[in-house]
Amino acid sequence: MTGAQPLARYAAYRRIGDTVYLSGVIPVDPAAGLIVRGFADIPRDAADRIGRTGEFSTDAKQGPILAQSWMVLDLIRQTVESAGGRMEDVFKLVQYFRNLDHFPLYSTVRRQFFPEVSPASTVVEVSGLMPTADVLIEVEATAWIR
Repeated sequence: MTGAQPLARYAAYRRIGDTVYLSGVIPVDPAAGLIVRGFADIPRDAADRIGRTGEFSTDAKQGPILAQSWMVLDLIRQTVESAGGRMEDVFKLVQYFRNLDHFPLYSTVRRQFFPEVSPASTVVEVSGLMPTADVLIEVEATAWIR
């Protein structure tokens, strides 16, 4: 399976009829098992699309949440596709942030994955996410795939 890989003993997703429920996805590269910490940890073309400026101070401040946002949404895309769907089938997102000030940057990345119609959305600030303080975001998704 491509896409999100659970870091513990739970399913990346469960399909019940036409509905697919994804577990929360954090920004971990499943092949390397490493947390995405910035633009250097994602494909160069993706980093350029989502806002890498080449300016150290800007990229150091915005890079972690932008890169993590891209990784989480790309893993959701891969997982939905492995279940037989497309991102257009995602109708609900629950987004957990360590810091709600990151939401506007995340939102710019999310628009690239949902350019036409945004899913219904819940945004929550939490005091901690697994597995470390380097994880800034977790997103769970629900899709309807016929």
